[in-house]
Amino acid sequence: MARRSNKNIQAKLVLLGDMGTGKTSLVLRFVKGQFSDYQESTIGAAFFTQVLSLNEATIKFDIWDTAGQERYHSLAPMYYRGAAAAVVVYDITSSESFERAKKWVQELQRRGNLILITFLVANKVDLEEKRKVGNEEGELYAKENGMSFLETSAKTAQNVNELFYEIAKGIAKAVPSRTTGIKLHIRTQDSRRRLFCCS
Repeated sequence: MARRSNKNIQAKLVLLGDMGTGKTSLVLRFVKGQFSDYQESTIGAAFFTQVLSLNEATIKFDIWDTAGQERYHSLAPMYYRGAAAAVVVYDITSSESFERAKKWVQELQRRGNLILITFLVANKVDLEEKRKVGNEEGELYAKENGMSFLETSAKTAQNVNELFYEIAKGIAKAVPSRTTGIKLHIRTQDSRRRLFCCS
């Protein structure tokens, strides 16, 4: 979940999706501004942090990038439990990855987690000529499931920063402000008399 301290919010964010959809590439593009054509598969999960400063708050993301291989699927609940945001990623050139993303969405819904922000992300839009999943298909599925939708490219950096800024803005809006100071209760003279028997 997200913890707030004045204008500072610490938020856990998890990325879910099939192997090869570009989850790690999205995170590395956001955190380090880097992209590699040959990214090794994540084993278990990888952890990153990044701070975003907005007008209304500073968000410190604790980002869990989960492995997409089936053998690590049973570990995923450990990473998305207590998350303030979840990003489910699929590859626009793979119908199978889109079907797998739907299963991740169903799992998040079934587990009943109180995740504030959920995004369905169609990655690899730089490979438009190989597209197998239409924009409308992804957008409609996201809308039907109460999720935000965005198409990205970790390779060209298209919409990568926008994705994380939208998540940060949503978290800042969803986490209530913490009141500071002392609450004063004004008592009338009559109520004071009731407190002291002999005044």
